Amino acid sequence: MSILITKYGTHAGTVWQTLNTNGELNEERLRTLTHLHDEDLQAAIGWLARENKIRQQPHGYSIGDTNLVPTIGRNAGMVWRALDIWGDISAHSLLRLVRLPEKDFYAAIGWLAREGKLEAALDPNNALVFRLT
Repeated sequence: MSILITKYGTHAGTVWQTLNTNGELNEERLRTLTHLHDEDLQAAIGWLARENKIRQQPHGYSIGDTNLVPTIGRNAGMVWRALDIWGDISAHSLLRLVRLPEKDFYAAIGWLAREGKLEAALDPNNALVFRLT
């Protein structure tokens, strides 16, 4: 299952290219220019943070060595541990289980996807289900 690698990797490339072209951007402007939904934008930020390519500035994000490891890395560890215990679980249930703000949750998902530690599939009801690789 490469749904996350394809989707989030592509979105991370879009975010990187947008920042490379425009310089520092706040989340709202970044979302507008990339045409990404909030979950996808946050996952792309997590992906880029894992690649050490994005940094958070006082007024937005820019390209550079990341300063997001303490936050996103810790949250990714929480999500990974929950998946290790619970196994296959819907995104909705996992979000409730780890009790992270949605923004932080999807950044952690992007981080784990970049590490190749996470897979996703759609269940029969078209709900996103995560599992460890």
